[in-house]
Amino acid sequence: MTLSQRLFWRILPTLMATILIVGALAYRSATHEIENIYDAELINDANTLWILLKGHLHRNDFPEPVEVPDIDFSMGNQLALNEDADDYADAHAFRSWKGSALAMVSSNAFPASVPSFKVGFADYIYTGEKWRVYSLPIAETDIVIEVAEKVALRKSLVGNILLDIALPLLVLVPAIALLTWLVINNGLSHIRNLVRQIRSRTPDDLSVLSTSNMPSDLLPLVRSLNQFMQKLDTSLTLERRFADLAAHQLRTPQAGIKLLLQMLEQATDDEERRQLMKDLVASNERAMHLIAQLLHLARVSHQPLRLEALNLHEIAAASLADVGMILGNRGFEVELVGSEAAYVNADRLLLRLLIDNLVDNAVKYSPDGGELRIEISAAGADWRLTIDDRGPGIPEDQREAVFLKFHRVSAGDRDGAGLGLAIVAEIAKRLGIQIALSKPDWGEGLRVELVMSAVAA
Repeated sequence: MTLSQRLFWRILPTLMATILIVGALAYRSATHEIENIYDAELINDANTLWILLKGHLHRNDFPEPVEVPDIDFSMGNQLALNEDADDYADAHAFRSWKGSALAMVSSNAFPASVPSFKVGFADYIYTGEKWRVYSLPIAETDIVIEVAEKVALRKSLVGNILLDIALPLLVLVPAIALLTWLVINNGLSHIRNLVRQIRSRTPDDLSVLSTSNMPSDLLPLVRSLNQFMQKLDTSLTLERRFADLAAHQLRTPQAGIKLLLQMLEQATDDEERRQLMKDLVASNERAMHLIAQLLHLARVSHQPLRLEALNLHEIAAASLADVGMILGNRGFEVELVGSEAAYVNADRLLLRLLIDNLVDNAVKYSPDGGELRIEISAAGADWRLTIDDRGPGIPEDQREAVFLKFHRVSAGDRDGAGLGLAIVAEIAKRLGIQIALSKPDWGEGLRVELVMSAVAA
């Protein structure tokens, strides 16, 4: 079922229910008003009869009731000129009492066996028909005027009014349904145009959608789609660029391994073979390191975050423990100082990978017997972690560029893939960590400073 059909079948019952409610309220209102009008007419008729009959009632005694044939007490004999009006007159009756005896009655009045009614209005069923009766006592006399009217007359009038209301509404239902369908289709035309725009796009076409002549309530949707496509375009561009760069970087170690294998095949003595095998192992390790870094970078970009309160001192200590053998073999002086109760809100795997990369860089680029110092200190409401080494450092004019993928500080750096600090920067961005590079207090090497928000343990 299309959206237009869904909307139509949801709106149409509402319209039908509205029409029924309007009809019911109109019927109720008409019934109430007609009751009031007819009751008021009975009062007027009783007063009119008194004016017409008071002379006869005062002057005469009535041992037997006098019947007045075919009298209409509000319009006279004019009703006889019209058949419908005559039926209207037949639905009315009156009786006048003088004392306890009937004096004057209409031809269709209740018989004497029906006692007089209480003052005011009353309902009475006679010969299977319901009558509405009004009894008017005349002040300072023993005369009572009773006028009666068939309730069916009122119901007939209400039915006629309801029919007059219902017929136009029934005629309007198809017109309203057609109009509703046209309005829905016209309202959804902008959505269909938007769908056509999106459907006509090629996979490479991520340009923004046009917002001209777009209804205001659709503008947020179109703008959200445009923002999404811009982000997708940026992401795809970065991925393509990354794939190109990765392919280029992998080509170099692969070419080196191929060349070493060819040289190994042509080697003539064992010493040359041993040296080539050593170079081959080193080249393979560089390729494996590059692949691992690429995998880490991809993982950083796409891994969902699982934030938790982590002890920063424990994470740093675990990272140092992993390279403890290397540090011992190379004679490093290692120091981990600062608060042991520093807790931050971060993803355990990503934070560990960030610190591991920084420690790995510090160890790799520092000379044997170097110094590695990690300090954890408070920075206002945050925690600061600094890593100092005695390596060659990074020139101030390159400290921003080193966070770019495949950027190397020195062209002679054959061991580095140019991804370590790029991974660090990507993790810091995802975890909301501020990162800065400077020189340690001892004047040489590199200081990496991380600032992250503190949380309760």
